[in-house]
Amino acid sequence: MKYLLFALPLLILAGLVAVFATSLNRDPSLVPSVLIDKPAPQFTLAAVDGLDVPGFDTAALKGEVTVVNVFASWCIPCRDEHPLLLALSDGVRLFGINQKDAPENAAKFLAELGNPYDAVGADTDNRVSIDWGVYGVPETFVVDANGVITYKHVGPLFPEAIETGLLPAIEKARAAGVKS
Repeated sequence: MKYLLFALPLLILAGLVAVFATSLNRDPSLVPSVLIDKPAPQFTLAAVDGLDVPGFDTAALKGEVTVVNVFASWCIPCRDEHPLLLALSDGVRLFGINQKDAPENAAKFLAELGNPYDAVGADTDNRVSIDWGVYGVPETFVVDANGVITYKHVGPLFPEAIETGLLPAIEKARAAGVKS
């Protein structure tokens, strides 16, 4: 009994170490979303002042597959993924949610790097991002033609993530079509 009391804390510690060790290699972009296969949250976002594209709302997400990218001018990984978004925007409807950003900074960011977005909504109070379950910027979603979120990528996009995750999700959403 005396040895059991001595060994119990060591067994608990060993168990915790094993749990943490197996969690170290997890891909942070695989954070599950409770919104997958659910309609996009109801929202309306005004356009970002200084941009020549409109804002958008939930209704704009219906009728065509849309990639929604949450970004900010102050986000270094957003700058890193931006050339990939520019390339992706040719042939994909791409909407942006500009999170907690001054409009002049967002406009300058997109003027400098190019604007891949067909619409950009200003989420100045972070409310819409919270409703979408955004943990941090950047995050990217695929919304099917019915307005249902079908895919989520956490963190910056990189070529392999686009090839193995995003593009197949877009094609799957396109193949599903519009349901009445």
